[in-house]
Amino acid sequence: MDFKDNRTVAVLIGAMATFNGAFLSANGLFMLIAPQTWYELVPGVTDTGFFNQHFIRDIGMIQLFLGVAFAIGMVVPERRIGLWAAATAWLSAHALFHFWEVAVGICSPAVIPRDFPAVTLPAILGILLTLWALRRPRERKLTIQPNATIKPTERAS
Repeated sequence: MDFKDNRTVAVLIGAMATFNGAFLSANGLFMLIAPQTWYELVPGVTDTGFFNQHFIRDIGMIQLFLGVAFAIGMVVPERRIGLWAAATAWLSAHALFHFWEVAVGICSPAVIPRDFPAVTLPAILGILLTLWALRRPRERKLTIQPNATIKPTERAS
């Protein structure tokens, strides 16, 4: 796989953003629609405390908003950095909190691989996506040359 090939990078970026957008949105909707089922089915959740419908739905709203932020960032490049950075900040804090619980002995180290797909992976993908967006020139950046005309399909960001 040649990472210098723009198509390869575009596919990877698209896959990471799609994963975060779809997974976080689906998880958020699951938490909002069926909090008891979510609580019982997601590995390790029952070990964290008693069922609290209100709390699960609160976090479900956050998860849904994070997923939507990644989805919108895919299609609205001029908003991408802010949306992805804000969503990534929450995801990273959440993942670090899970590691902190292990570090202070609240949880066993066995929770790290168990939680990785749903907690740490979205944060890592968010970091990679945000760094990619920060390093990339603004999409459709408009450069006006002297005596140049602006075509209707171009727009300033």
